[in-house]
Amino acid sequence: MPHAPQIKIPATYMRGGTSKGVLFKVDDLPEAARQPGAARDALLLRVIGSPDPYGKHTDGMGGATSSTSKVVLLSKSSRPDHDVDYLFGQVSIDKPMIDWSGNCGNITSAVGSFAISNGLVDTSRVPQNGICTVRIWQANIGKTIIAHVPVSDGAVQETGDFELDGVTFPSAEVVLEFIDPADEDDGEGGGAMFPTGNLVDELDVPGIGTFKVTMITAGIPTVFFNAADIGYTGTELQDDINGDTAALARFETLRAHAALRMGLIKDLSEAVQRQHTPKIAFVAPPASYKASSGKPVEATNIDLLVRALSMGKLHHAMMGTCAVAIGTAAAIPGTLVNLAAGGGAREAVRFGHPSGTLRVGAEASLENGQWTVKRAIMSRSARVLMEGWVRVPGQ
Repeated sequence: MPHAPQIKIPATYMRGGTSKGVLFKVDDLPEAARQPGAARDALLLRVIGSPDPYGKHTDGMGGATSSTSKVVLLSKSSRPDHDVDYLFGQVSIDKPMIDWSGNCGNITSAVGSFAISNGLVDTSRVPQNGICTVRIWQANIGKTIIAHVPVSDGAVQETGDFELDGVTFPSAEVVLEFIDPADEDDGEGGGAMFPTGNLVDELDVPGIGTFKVTMITAGIPTVFFNAADIGYTGTELQDDINGDTAALARFETLRAHAALRMGLIKDLSEAVQRQHTPKIAFVAPPASYKASSGKPVEATNIDLLVRALSMGKLHHAMMGTCAVAIGTAAAIPGTLVNLAAGGGAREAVRFGHPSGTLRVGAEASLENGQWTVKRAIMSRSARVLMEGWVRVPGQ
């Protein structure tokens, strides 16, 4: 019997920071997929090649890791003082699910470049040479992000000598400003940046134990543990954790209980459908170790160690949004992140992650008894890997 031919959809495959994803203009999608819902998710799952019980993404554009299984939807913004609306989807590898609950800070670095190159930024705002300031509305979390994108001869400059640990080759630097990255105050005294109103809480997890945690919603909802409290040093690489199924199950249990305590879910059973948020991370004071590339990271060159999990696995570097949470928490005296960095007031930290180091800054202040953060800043890079069309079966 005859079968429907494949359809082709304009798309761009890009690296953003230490992530990769498939970027689309919303208007280029089939009409049924331009709105949230089952049709859109089914299409994008098929683009990535999920769900894949083999865990390889052989029949799709995904890379079979949380860092490389991402989709981005972009459109010209109708909001005042913004250029582009940006919606991010984290695609599950082995489940028919796309988590739209949060942003990806790494892939954000590709958004400004794409927007300039695809006519989503007015040409009057693009210099012939210099830095183009792209005003991004992050639709998942309702926040503004400013991308400072280098432009040469009227086009996005992608090549350069900026090195980012976790990315093999140098590229052009893209500076990202996350404006007012914390959640808004809930009006009930619970605090927005700190969902419980506390810088440090005790999280009781039946069958595992009670742990000191810092739970914060800046950049992305994140729960921080002390590495030593959960049996780690903070110098772990991916192979130290990702091959241990019991450890991963334990991390997921900890994450689920934190999600409940943070008010992100109403029942523990809902955590399985909310894999992207919250992130779970653990911190430790500085220590020397060898990064995954073999490069030595010296304790004297960092302020603290951080390891974080994404979609159930230890991340190979650091998620950009989690870096915002790290920078923000580090700037606030008394959080576990701040204490691991030595305590006291600080406007920036350099932390060690599995692939090397990253510096992130944040402007935090105490106003009327509540901590607020005006902005968090970090540098990333982005590059187009391929552009043209993706093809998916017609059904």
